[in-house]
Amino acid sequence: MSAEGMRYDATHIEVLEGVEAVRKRPGMYVGSTGQRGLYHLVLDVVDRAVSEVLAGRARSVDVTLTADGGVRVADDGAGGDEPYSPDLEAQLTSFRVGPGPVGRRTAVIAFLNLGLFVANALSSRLTAEVRGEGTRWVKEYARGVEVEQPDTEGPLTGGVGSATGTGTTISFWPDTEIFETTWCSFPVLAERFRQLAFLNRGLAISLTDERPADGVRAVLYRFPDGVRDFVAALDAETGTALQPDVFGFEHEDEAMAGTMEVALLWGRSRRTQIRGFANSLATHEGGTHVDGFRDGVVAAVTAFARERELAAASDLDACADRVVEGLTAVVSVKLDQPEYLGATRTLLGNPTVRVRVAEAVREHLGTWFEERPERAADIVAGIVRDIGQD
Repeated sequence: MSAEGMRYDATHIEVLEGVEAVRKRPGMYVGSTGQRGLYHLVLDVVDRAVSEVLAGRARSVDVTLTADGGVRVADDGAGGDEPYSPDLEAQLTSFRVGPGPVGRRTAVIAFLNLGLFVANALSSRLTAEVRGEGTRWVKEYARGVEVEQPDTEGPLTGGVGSATGTGTTISFWPDTEIFETTWCSFPVLAERFRQLAFLNRGLAISLTDERPADGVRAVLYRFPDGVRDFVAALDAETGTALQPDVFGFEHEDEAMAGTMEVALLWGRSRRTQIRGFANSLATHEGGTHVDGFRDGVVAAVTAFARERELAAASDLDACADRVVEGLTAVVSVKLDQPEYLGATRTLLGNPTVRVRVAEAVREHLGTWFEERPERAADIVAGIVRDIGQD
C-alpha cells in the first residue's frame, strides 16, 4: 500500500459526545457488554442510593429485579423539597465533572463508578421518581433521551403530581441492543449487598426477585455489629472458631482523615483470612490498611509475650506472617481522600493509613489482652510455641 493510500488527517477523526459516545463504546464505561458490564451498570445505580444512607439522608435501600427484566432501586431519603430535582436530572443527563463525590460517607460499589448518566444511556428505558414534601416528580428516558410525557399522576409517568412519603426511585431496563445478557444473578447481587451491610452498620438493604415462576424471593440485610458480624460469618463458614468471642473496635482518626473498623478472631486451623476494604470497596491486593493491621497485631502480640517473658518472644518481630496465621479478620477504612494504586482500585496506597491503623490495632488489641489475660496467654503462647518449633 502506498503512503498516499495510508494518509490520515483530521477528517478521519470521529468525535463522539454524550449519550452517543457511551452507546458507541459501552465497554469504555462499564468494562464489557457481558454480564460483568451489566453488574457495573446495576451497582452504579445502587451506589447512589447507598451513599444517601451513608450521608444520613436515608435509612434503607430496596433493590428489585422486576418480572419484565428491569431493575428498580429505591431509597427512603428526604426526596425533594420542590416539584423538581435539578441535581438528579443533571446526574442522569451529563457526565460528572471530575471524579465524582468521594469521602468516607460515599460508598464505592462499582469499580468504574460513572454514575447515573451511563446507566441512562445504556438502558432502553429509565424512569426517575423523587418524592418529597407531598410532591412527586417523575421523568422518563429512552436510551438516554428524555421522553415527553403528559402531566399526569399515574405510576411511572412524567410530570409533577402529589405523593406520600419521601425518597427516590430509579427504574431501568438494560438495553438488549447493548448487552449480551440482561439477566442478573440473584445470588451474586445478594452476596454483594450482604457485604455492604456488614461494612456499613447503619445500612438496611433488601433484594427482591419477582422473576421466578414459583414465587417472589427476597432477602434483607442489616448487621448491627458491623464487621464483628462479618468476621463471625466468615468463621462460621469454616467451623474453626476457638471461641465465639470476636475482638473488634471502631475508631475515628483525624491524622488519616477517616475512620477504621477492625475485627478479628483466632481460629483452630492455620487458615488465614484477612480481608481489606476501603470506602466499602474490596481491596483484594491489600494495601496500607492491611499492612498496618498486620503491624499492629505483631506489636501487640510481641509486647504481651515480652511482658510474660515467653521464650522466642524476640523472634516475633521477624515472623509477622506466623503471628497472624490462623486469623480471620476484616479491616475496613473509610477515608475522605482514598488513594488507590492502579486503575482497578484494589490496592490502597495512603501512607499515613499504615501508621495510624497499626497504632490503633496495637493499642486496642493490647487492651483486649489485658482484659482477658488467660485467653491472651493461650493465643500468644500458641504462636510462640509454633514459631519456636520451626
